Amino acid sequence: MTELAQAHWPALGAPELVLVPLGSTEQHGPHLPFDTDAVIATAVARGLAERLRVASIAVVVAPALPYGASGEHQDFPGTTSIGEEALALVIVELARSLRTWAPRVVFVNGHGGNVRALTDAVAQLVEEGHDAAWVPCGVAGGDAHAGRTETSLLLHLAPASVDLAAAERGVVTPIGELLPELRRQGVRGVAPNGVLGDPTGASAAEGARLLAAMVDAAAGALNGINGIAAARDAAT
Repeated sequence: MTELAQAHWPALGAPELVLVPLGSTEQHGPHLPFDTDAVIATAVARGLAERLRVASIAVVVAPALPYGASGEHQDFPGTTSIGEEALALVIVELARSLRTWAPRVVFVNGHGGNVRALTDAVAQLVEEGHDAAWVPCGVAGGDAHAGRTETSLLLHLAPASVDLAAAERGVVTPIGELLPELRRQGVRGVAPNGVLGDPTGASAAEGARLLAAMVDAAAGALNGINGIAAARDAAT
């Protein structure tokens, strides 16, 4: 695995795949940092790259894109969103550039608000003839936002950035039931503290298990992408 930000160009060789983590700069309750999604997406990309390395696939991990489509969080100071239209354009231009020196590009998405722009952008790239795709950072049974799932992950990945003393329960209604109100009112109208979940019981040990599960899921998704069949071995 090669980290693009720290590499020198002669050392890149002939990479087969570039992984691009996608995050956001948005509120994550009173206890988690604004870069939570980017931190998680980067960790999943690195874990996936390590598995592919074991399968003898040359992978480069690009720096995370720290801005996404976070309009639903805009009522909280600090949230910085570029919106879906701009995000889709950035994804397309990034992939076009990366494809001048790498045969495949896969985006590793850490923020649900990016999905529509990401799906549209990847569809355009594929129509243009690019080998591009995306995989999510997800885990079965996880809560929606700044709850136990993300708190545990950050306790594992960046514990100094977590203020557990400020952690508090938010709205725990399943996200599917909340969506109509979220679309109408934004997150703050539904959960004044910005938490969709309950961070109670979060731990670094649970975060390590969750990260492994996320990497497993990403590897499984990557295995299903046409043209990266060797990922099957990395996912087992």
